[in-house]
Amino acid sequence: MTTTLVCLLPIILSFVLYNDLPKQIAIHWDYAGNPDNFAPKSIAVWGLPLFLAGMNIFTHIVINGDPKKANASSVLKQFGKWMIPLLSVIIVPIILFKALGYPIQIEVIAPVLVGIMIIIIGNYLPKCKQNYTIGIKLPWTLNSHDNWNKTHHLSGYLWIIGGLCIAAGGFLNGYWLPITLITTAILVVVPFMYSYFLYKQGI
Repeated sequence: MTTTLVCLLPIILSFVLYNDLPKQIAIHWDYAGNPDNFAPKSIAVWGLPLFLAGMNIFTHIVINGDPKKANASSVLKQFGKWMIPLLSVIIVPIILFKALGYPIQIEVIAPVLVGIMIIIIGNYLPKCKQNYTIGIKLPWTLNSHDNWNKTHHLSGYLWIIGGLCIAAGGFLNGYWLPITLITTAILVVVPFMYSYFLYKQGI
């Protein structure tokens, strides 16, 4: 499938840069942008795209296998299918060029990417009808159409605001991590509590 091939595109860049890359390559960084986890060159340049391609195939199986897939927002379904390929063509080259010494601010790029993805999801959450794959899948939302719709309407606004906060946090020096953690907790807890509240109200 096309998206799986896109996941593997960074391998072309890996062939070009392979001889210039160090034997150990950073694949993870702390909140300040300092590398804190390394992998052998072969695993970083070949294994990571292959791993992402495998995740992409699994994602397609899950989305396409949903008995209620027609209810999910078509945009979110396409976004779900293209999210991993897009991350592959962005993240893998960043890892390679960082390994070569290019001054790429991963501590800025990471929260901005996460924030943009959350904003996109939030924009289309209210357009999702009940399904088993995409959305706020709780016992109470899956049990009631009204609960699902109200919870997703609130979550849409909440996720857009949260995404903006996370993206903005990337430009606040070392504060992006606490901002991301606090915002993520809010994005998870508030819809959960709101859905449960609606359920207790008979919705």
